[in-house]
Parts: sequence; structure tokens; C-alpha cells
Amino acid sequence: MLTAFPDKDTLPWIRDIMANKRRINQMSSLPLIPDSGTRLIGIARLAAHGETVRQGHEVEYFTLPVRSLLNRCVSKRQMPFSWTINPYRGCEFACKYCYARYTHEFMEMRNGLEFEQKIYVKQHAAELLQQELRRVKPNESIAIGTATDPYQPIERKLEITRAILEQFAGHSGFEIGIVSKSAMIVRDIDVLQEISRRNHLTVNFTVTTTETELARILEPRAPRPDLRLEALRQLREAGIRAGVICAPVLPGITDSPKQLESVVRAAAEARANYIYANPLFLKPCSAAIFLPFLKEHFPKLVPDYEQRFKDRAFLPRTYRKRISDLFAQLRKKYHIEKESRWEWPKPEPQNAQLSLFAG
Repeated sequence: MLTAFPDKDTLPWIRDIMANKRRINQMSSLPLIPDSGTRLIGIARLAAHGETVRQGHEVEYFTLPVRSLLNRCVSKRQMPFSWTINPYRGCEFACKYCYARYTHEFMEMRNGLEFEQKIYVKQHAAELLQQELRRVKPNESIAIGTATDPYQPIERKLEITRAILEQFAGHSGFEIGIVSKSAMIVRDIDVLQEISRRNHLTVNFTVTTTETELARILEPRAPRPDLRLEALRQLREAGIRAGVICAPVLPGITDSPKQLESVVRAAAEARANYIYANPLFLKPCSAAIFLPFLKEHFPKLVPDYEQRFKDRAFLPRTYRKRISDLFAQLRKKYHIEKESRWEWPKPEPQNAQLSLFAG
């Protein structure tokens, strides 16, 4: 049963929440960006009134006043979660294949590069979440970081994601999944442990390849794959459920059996609870960035990709099945028994939890 109000055992977390509230409120003293004069509505109007937070690496950060943090997941695709939370809009990691670039189009930003150059920080996120958690029903899961990385560089300074997690630490009965490419998450192991005690929590690390140089080309500003896997290992040692999303699998670039086995082997060595793969999903807004990138770095693959994605955003079912079957074999080989990150096991007895730290 969900508990929407903190109890006396969570008072230390309430103090942390108030501290983060003071830090977040400091952003409201910055001057507003002048209105361009163009009539905008909804999220586009709010974005136009954002406040500059930081500029560097050709990246600008703005505050974004929002009325809600918790978003109902509405998709024609069958998704394993009911709600999403994205502390930011846009992502500095600049992954060339990123499907989430379309989210900037809601703010009337049609240049796909703006997704990684103009990033919006949601104001008063923790306070909004505190008010909205009553909307979540039992057995409805919440995914954090579906359209942005919650641990991108600005998080180190603003701690928006940590403030959100501290809200969950004061409640019980929620099903929460976090998706990230960042090793920064180990900073919050203390909060994640507190959440895990009374909620179902899973941390998903996205690992596209274990080859550092290839990752640097595909994901220019994301932390190295080995750093993500080390963070995974640290979370597992702390008793936190965590695994790997091998996504996207890129035809001709990262999809050879040898490359994919390397990812599964590394996940097993880091004690991942699970691993699964998703082939490339290429929306038009993403294709506008990815195909020119492909022409520059993998020109021989351009005709193949143009044919594969000519009239569709997804790869054929036969390709998806081949990848799925391969991962089933690799999970068995490396003794990673669980595939799903959304099917939580029953709570273990306290002595079983302690055994995680034995030896």
C-alpha cells in the first residue's frame, strides 16, 4: 500500500529536502531572458522565459518553470512504466542516435542540435513531486530519465535529481526505475539505499559498447563505458538492484556477436541483475542528426541505413528477434538469469540482504 506522507523515521531526509529546496530557489534570482515578441503557448512559452544558469562547451542551461513534474506515460507502444520524471529537458551527452530530440520540438525548437545545446532545468522539482505522488496508484511504476539523463554534468551543481530521490526516500510502496549513462549516480548511494529499503528500485545503466573510442564517437560527452560499469558494480555492492540496457544496438556498428558478448560479459563481471538489448529506434528528428553523422564516420553504411529506415522508425522484426535470441544465449552463458528490470523480486529476509556484503 502506498504511503503518501513521511513518517517520523524519515525526518533526516526531510531536512535534506529542505536544504535542496534552498539551493534550487537560488535560481529564481537570475534575470529573465527578454521575450522575443513571438506569440508562444504552453511549454514553448515557458521555455522562452527561462533563466540562464550556465554556459560552456557551446551548451546553455536555462531554468524552466513547470506546473508538473510527474508525467503520465502515453504511447502507442506498450511501455513497462506508467509515469515518467525528467528533471531536465535536453541532454549535454550529445549521443548521436538519441531518440529524445523530439522533446525540444514541443518548445518550437526544430534544430535537433538544440537538444544538446539548450538544456532546461525544471524549477522546484522536488516540491512539485511531493504534491503529485498521491496520483500514483499501486502497481504503477515510475521511470526517471526517459528523455534526458538525470545525471548529466549540471546535476553535480544543482542536485535536482538528488532532491527528487530524497522525496522518494521519505515514502514507501513505489516502483521506481532510473536510467542513466553517468557514474555520478554513486554520489547518491546513500539515498538510493534508503529508497530501496521501502520501495522497489532499479537502476539501469545504458551501455552501447565496451569499446572506449567507439563510445566517444557515438556518445561524445557521456562518461566512458568502463566508468558506468564500475558504478554499476558499486551499486550492486551497496545492495541496490541494477543492470544494463544495451541500447541502441546499431547495425554494422555495434551489433556483431563479439561486440555484444563483450557488453554481456562486462555486465556479468559487474554483477548486473539483468541485461537486455534494444535495437536502434530512429525518429525523423533523430535521423536528421544521425544520418549526417553516419556519412562522416561510417560512409559505407549510409545506403544500408537509408534503406532500412526509409519508411519506418523501427528495424524489422527479424532483426529484433535475432538480437533477442542472441542475448538469451549470452545471458545463459554468463549466468545472468533475469532479463526484465521491471519485474521486482519479493523482498528478501534481512539476513539475505546482509549476505550481499559477505565475503
